[in-house]
Amino acid sequence: MYGKEKSQDANTDQNTDPGFITFFGKLPEKSPETGTLRLFHRYQGSDSWYAVYGPDALYVAQHIYHTNSVIKYLGFGGRDAGLPSVTLKTSMAQQLLREALTIKQLRVEIWEPESGQGKKVNKFKLEKEASPGNLQAVEDMLFSHSDLTTTPVVIAIKISSTPAAAGKAKQKTIGIAFADTSVRELGVSDFVDNDLFSNTESVVIQLSVKEAIIPTGTTAGTSERDIELHKLKGVLERCGVIITERKPSEFTNKSIIDDLPRLLVSSEVSELSSADASVIIPQLSLPTAPAALSALVNYLSLLSDPSNHNAFRIRTHDLSQYMRLDASALRALNLTEAPGNSGTTTRNTTLLGLLNKCKTSQGTRLLGTWLKQPLVNLHEIHKRHNLVEVFVMETNTRRTLQDDFMKLMPDLHRLSKRFQKGHASLEDVVRVYQVVLKLPGIVEALESLQTEQSEYADLINEVYLESLKQHEESLSKYSEMVEQTLDLDEVDRHNYVIKPDFDPRLQQLSKKISEARDGLDAEHQAAAEDLNLDIVKKLHLENSQTYGYCFRVTKNDARGLSKSYIELGTIKSGVFFTTRKLKQYANNYKEYSDQYARTQSGLVKEVVNIASTYTSVLEALDYVIAHLDVILSFAHVSVNAPTPYVKPKMTMSGTGDLILQEARHPCLEVQEDVSFIPNDVEMIKDKTEFQIITGPNMGGKSTYIRQIGVIALMAQAGCFVPCIEAQIPIFDSILCRVGAGDSQLKGVSTFMAEMLETATILRSATKDSLIIIDELGRGTSTYDGFGLAWAISEHIASKIHAFCLFATHFHELTALDQQIPHVKNLHVVAHVGEKTSADEKQDITLLYKVEPGICDQSFGIHVAEMAKFPEAVIKLARQKARELEDFGGDGKHMEEDIPVEVTNEGIEIVQHLFRSWAGKKAVDDDDDVVMIDDDVDVEKELERLRSCVQELRPRIEGNPWLQKMLLEL
Repeated sequence: MYGKEKSQDANTDQNTDPGFITFFGKLPEKSPETGTLRLFHRYQGSDSWYAVYGPDALYVAQHIYHTNSVIKYLGFGGRDAGLPSVTLKTSMAQQLLREALTIKQLRVEIWEPESGQGKKVNKFKLEKEASPGNLQAVEDMLFSHSDLTTTPVVIAIKISSTPAAAGKAKQKTIGIAFADTSVRELGVSDFVDNDLFSNTESVVIQLSVKEAIIPTGTTAGTSERDIELHKLKGVLERCGVIITERKPSEFTNKSIIDDLPRLLVSSEVSELSSADASVIIPQLSLPTAPAALSALVNYLSLLSDPSNHNAFRIRTHDLSQYMRLDASALRALNLTEAPGNSGTTTRNTTLLGLLNKCKTSQGTRLLGTWLKQPLVNLHEIHKRHNLVEVFVMETNTRRTLQDDFMKLMPDLHRLSKRFQKGHASLEDVVRVYQVVLKLPGIVEALESLQTEQSEYADLINEVYLESLKQHEESLSKYSEMVEQTLDLDEVDRHNYVIKPDFDPRLQQLSKKISEARDGLDAEHQAAAEDLNLDIVKKLHLENSQTYGYCFRVTKNDARGLSKSYIELGTIKSGVFFTTRKLKQYANNYKEYSDQYARTQSGLVKEVVNIASTYTSVLEALDYVIAHLDVILSFAHVSVNAPTPYVKPKMTMSGTGDLILQEARHPCLEVQEDVSFIPNDVEMIKDKTEFQIITGPNMGGKSTYIRQIGVIALMAQAGCFVPCIEAQIPIFDSILCRVGAGDSQLKGVSTFMAEMLETATILRSATKDSLIIIDELGRGTSTYDGFGLAWAISEHIASKIHAFCLFATHFHELTALDQQIPHVKNLHVVAHVGEKTSADEKQDITLLYKVEPGICDQSFGIHVAEMAKFPEAVIKLARQKARELEDFGGDGKHMEEDIPVEVTNEGIEIVQHLFRSWAGKKAVDDDDDVVMIDDDVDVEKELERLRSCVQELRPRIEGNPWLQKMLLEL
């Protein structure tokens, strides 16, 4: 009992000033929808750490420390009534920020102590705010020891309605403004959208949006504008985007005309008047986007930071430049990890993880952008494919560039931003210098390719060599500046200082530092000789954080120390001691080093300022390096796949066919213990463009249809594809309806989610789209589901004429090929063993091959057996299935299917029966028919009918369709 009470007291701080607890209790409540984490920065002398309180403390204990033992309870009342508290070192706080902002999609507030409070700090002020789309305030904490591998894009959305023209519906115009503060880029887009915000969803996917700013709705929420905002929120939530609501008054373009010129790079633009700005900057003449841009600039507080002035570039995002993808396509194609996943477990389970063999952070970022923005321009796609082909053929050059150059490239965008914000150091100057030293080697390697691959010499020169040589020339003066001012010999020892001979004062201090260092070495040698200890193995000269320069020996060797040595302390690793001379030399060394640092600080500032003038060159160079890194990654993956990828033959939209030989799913084929079975794909425009795939569960239907979508996306992103041979048309969009999940918290059922996704497909698909539908209509009754599946299929096949792959268990749907000529039926093959009795287990072997034709039975019970269902459940399932198969009327099982040939034969038998009954053949060979007189003897006719039936009985009893008809009659 005593131990338990003692343990609780250990986690309770009874002496905490109640002033802070009072202050914390008065803080504004956090909205449960925003998911905000509050960190409090605390100091004591030179020490600095962070703390979290209340529910945040419980969250940190669980997700960062993974134990509740770190929780302390402030105030009186202990665990029951105290305020939970957890402290974090700065490194742990940085880890928490990275996880909260980039993985958990939370907002963060950092509170700093108010000045003039003395020792007890009770009051804090909100100093920094950050969100998944706005990392500006905490960039230095987030990426101090790591580079930025994701793009934090935040957008603002403005909805406006165009008055309806005569006989036409009202048009909805969407204005979008977006910002990527990591690369100082603004962008706008204006377009017309439908009721489901399909185009908005595509833009959100293309830009990898993390956060969206939208206007707040009214309290009633019943106006047309509120209904539109509610729909928009649903789209953003489906895409995993954080939603931030701002006052509608912020979405006006009054101030943006004055504010935008101050942010843009060109000095000419910054001096424009308001009247001229809208003429010179074409983005300001768009109808809706400027209002969204105004709200975005205000939310990010871009103008309040002087380093942002004349630093941003602006562009117009054209939705039609790239293939359109929706959130369902991202999930169905496993493009990237889902929001909330760390990404560490998705290396080969997502397309991004599989293709990411990039060596640089900027390459990883660009790869993520390319996968979400597949090209639709045939010329640009060919350029990427040709570049990949060059590096597929030239293995040695590819390895040299990856291992000797790309691996050593820093994140130049992050370095550029440090220079722009005035946070750069001499170490950053040196890192850029090391990049400059690598440029000649990269140029030389690429020039060698021009000789080896003369066919693509002009392309290599256009994409890489021209710009690299230009950057190399621009940075030549940078190299001279670094070599003249920095002591490069000290860089090898990770010591970044100005050259001593650059300034007389530094030269004098450097001489004194050398003398002090020589004195330390001499005293080390003297002590080793006096104690008779090996200077390398026994007697260590160390620069301790606690004692400064001192000696260290083991406890056994310390027994021989005389009184002339001053003992400083003893720890597990040994005994620390010093001498009067060593202490003097150490003090001199520290004093002169501090003076050197103070003296060179002004020079360092000058060097960094000069280096910062090269940021525009560095940012341009960064894109070239990233582009080369992604192309090298594509080539690396294409060559090293289990079966090498091939260069696809691309054709223009609407004119080509989709033909893949031995197509494979790139992510599945690299999984351990998987022997992937490839399949051929042939979708011919106007002949077999709509394909229905039937077959057993777990038979490979979903894999087959998804891999086609993945291959099409890879090809348009610029990569080779996992096939033996591939001919692929350019698709304007890939639209998927695969495995929608429900969300009870949002009031959306599985079936409703399925219908929303399908509605998006029907509204936004064109004849140049690729549609992938898997198991449509499962969330409602069999009849409703089949009716919807048939209607949707018929509409896509007859009205839209898009390439479509439709996997289903509704075998009746296969009859669609009788109505529409370009519908083709396929099935995944399964071998079913023989059975001698009704209750005997029937073995099923899944062959994972896709062949023409129909699968005329379901294998749900077989799959249940494979899943190890209890035997009693399996028997009952078989019994109920037989009852449904034998039961007529409305309850007839819909999946019972009779081949067309059997049906036609049955109809022919009935026709023959009625012809025989209606007349009789003449005995002679002329086949004249003698008609029956009008006066009919009923008994005689019935006798004649029985005779005809008796003659045809073997054929009637052998025809299942006739048996079914007679049973229903």
